Amino acid sequence: MFHLALKMLMGDRAKYIMLVGGLTFSALLMTQQTAVFQGLLSWTTSHLRNMRAPLWVVEAHVDYANETKPLRDTDVNRVRSVKGVDFAVPMYQGILKARAFDGSDKQVMIIGLHGATLFGRPPQMLAGNLETLRLPNTVVIDELGVQRLSAGRKKPIGLGDTFEINDREARVVGICRTERHFFGYPYVFTSYDQALQYAPRQRKMLSLILASPKPGVTPAEAARRISAETGLKAYTSDEFAKVTVAYIWKNTGIPMSFMTTIILGFIVGVAVSGQTFYSFVLENLRHLGALKAMGASTWTLARMLLLQAFTAGFIGYGMGVGITAAFGYAVLPGGQPPFVLEASSLIRTAVAIVVICFFAALLGIRKVAKLEPAVVFRG
Repeated sequence: MFHLALKMLMGDRAKYIMLVGGLTFSALLMTQQTAVFQGLLSWTTSHLRNMRAPLWVVEAHVDYANETKPLRDTDVNRVRSVKGVDFAVPMYQGILKARAFDGSDKQVMIIGLHGATLFGRPPQMLAGNLETLRLPNTVVIDELGVQRLSAGRKKPIGLGDTFEINDREARVVGICRTERHFFGYPYVFTSYDQALQYAPRQRKMLSLILASPKPGVTPAEAARRISAETGLKAYTSDEFAKVTVAYIWKNTGIPMSFMTTIILGFIVGVAVSGQTFYSFVLENLRHLGALKAMGASTWTLARMLLLQAFTAGFIGYGMGVGITAAFGYAVLPGGQPPFVLEASSLIRTAVAIVVICFFAALLGIRKVAKLEPAVVFRG
């Protein structure tokens, strides 16, 4: 009986292709949009992974990782004095203008690292030596910085080349690889003292404090002590990432835009698949009636319809996810749009496809349940 059900399904080529195509499009839309959304969320917390500090101490009114509100220089010693803190170092971060080779101004994210420790260093060096940052007017730029600052050059900017940051010379001593910043700024790493030379002067220059707990003290416990004793906000990397993602969900329209598209993908799947499968059942009522007249129970026919619906769903899901993976493979080298395909996304899409297939099959089962075997002998 089940073999017969599959032959009936694939025998009607037009309905079969339309059913599988609708499910493929639905799976593709839901999976692809979820992956792009997850990739965009990963950009919002890339700043934390690019510096990789156990503890982040910021001004009390900072709401997310990409926001900066200056601190007092004395706050570094206050954090160092907290019991359970192993060490704490100052860091500068700010958006400054850099001049490319063709004379155009490019906005870059300046990261000023503590000169003695270089704590918060970029995750991967591609060329040069990070220790050279202790020399005057030296910087390490990421791959996006190479691309942006090479505008007008015959060959990309490299080690030993210079450019200007706020009309001050910056000499490239290293190239690193970082994750893309949420706002698309290239990263430029330098020493903390050098960053203060590049940045416009203001009363408070300290952007945030990176810290590490002592052995035996968890980062979460150290963060609570810092917050309680200094009045500043201290987060672990995981906590700061969760706060940042929560801020994006609450204060931007990005999640709603993607959720709308994902929901539309589900609705399209329900509409196309339900209508197509119901039409398929109507066209095969006489055959189903004949089976019922020969003794097949309603439950047996229902299982046949479920098999047909879920077979089309399995094929459509596989094709949709495959196309999504191919899309991700194509865009990953360029990094735009952001793309993160997680196992949880695949599971959610699979559950949605199961619901769509069950709904489509249910429409047919209701019709078959009311079917009289005598219909096969009419006309």
